[in-house]
Amino acid sequence: MSSEGPVVFVVDDDRSFRDALRRLLTSVGLSVEVFPSAQAFLSSPRRHAPGCLVLDVRLPGLSGLDLQQELANTDTTLPIIFLTGHGDIPMSVRAMKAGAVATRSIVIASPARSGWSSPSFVAGMIC
Repeated sequence: MSSEGPVVFVVDDDRSFRDALRRLLTSVGLSVEVFPSAQAFLSSPRRHAPGCLVLDVRLPGLSGLDLQQELANTDTTLPIIFLTGHGDIPMSVRAMKAGAVATRSIVIASPARSGWSSPSFVAGMIC
């Protein structure tokens, strides 16, 4: 185990979303590493630090659900937060059968209307 602090690993193929989430999380002092694909995440040297994985369900190549299974097969205990704009019941059932506690679809809302104007509020929901 490393002495480094927790890391939020973000895997999303949408560069704008990935970069925005990285900026948001670092703005509240969290350490963040971003990856454009599941393959990139798997091939990178992973820190042995506490953290979590923020993972898009729909990715080119290996999907987020496939990555969840791959991590389970290697006894990786990194908590996963799935993000998707395309959630459905079969996707939720598959994630839950593989160990997810809950699933949520992303709803993009106006910060002024949703109360999400504070970056720490959103980051607090993630970690």
